[in-house]
Amino acid sequence: MQTKSKLIPYLEAVFTVVVWGGTFIATKIALQEVSPATIVWLRFAMGVVILGAAVLIRKQFVIPQKSEWLYFALLGFIGVTFHQWLQATGLQTAQATTTAWIVATTPVFIAILGWLVLKEKLNWIQVSGIAAAALGVLLIVSKGNLGALFSGKEGTIGDLLVFISAPNWAIYTILSRRELARHPAARMMFYVMLLGWLFTTVWIFGFGPGLSEIPNITLKGWGAILVLGIFGSGLAYIAWYDALQALPASQLGVFLNIEPLVTTLIAASLLGEPITLLVLSGGAIIIFGVWLVNKKIATDERR
Repeated sequence: MQTKSKLIPYLEAVFTVVVWGGTFIATKIALQEVSPATIVWLRFAMGVVILGAAVLIRKQFVIPQKSEWLYFALLGFIGVTFHQWLQATGLQTAQATTTAWIVATTPVFIAILGWLVLKEKLNWIQVSGIAAAALGVLLIVSKGNLGALFSGKEGTIGDLLVFISAPNWAIYTILSRRELARHPAARMMFYVMLLGWLFTTVWIFGFGPGLSEIPNITLKGWGAILVLGIFGSGLAYIAWYDALQALPASQLGVFLNIEPLVTTLIAASLLGEPITLLVLSGGAIIIFGVWLVNKKIATDERR
């Protein structure tokens, strides 16, 4: 029975990283037909409905206190509106494969922010991990030509926007810890996503195309958007936080290393992005660097 109870969280974790790995490809496909504003607005409208239904089914619905609304709004803007603008806009020019490997460095930025803001200590192993992860990203973005990257001949504006999204998500992660201690994860994410979606509503109607692009979306485009909304912003969040309740964070974090590998494989088959030795080598260096950064954290959790 214990093996069976542990199997479900593992399956939920695998499901989540496969879905999240596929969202970069789905976004690239949807961008062929509509703008980032339309994609994000539709995606999180679906996510809000699914998370809201989960909260009601689990009887977790509670209206936040007045003092919490501003905090949820901040999290919604950082973690939904701004974060998804960075990634969706970045993917207009960045490759899905490159994006996934850059995003995989988020734990490194969490460690750096912990050092800068929370005064958490970094030992030499973690510093080495940060350096290794940075080297891996530079190798992938520059396609192995670091000189060309710094001269502007390699890399895109999209790569830069995606790179910014990594520390941005680290900031969101650190800020959200307080509310996760007060609310069940699904309920917190519902309010964060709801407020983030309201901000994207201002974006799409105030500065974007409104609803003018939606009638022109093809079945292929809707398929990509449904993957993003139903799976990426709905079911995957529920599965991930359910798994987090049953497994240690350090153990669950290992599954995130699978995400860019999933993206690399799917992008090769659906988008024709090549799987090169350089991408695999750079990815391996990133994973090794992230492992070094998290090594002390994982050790401390076992004590």
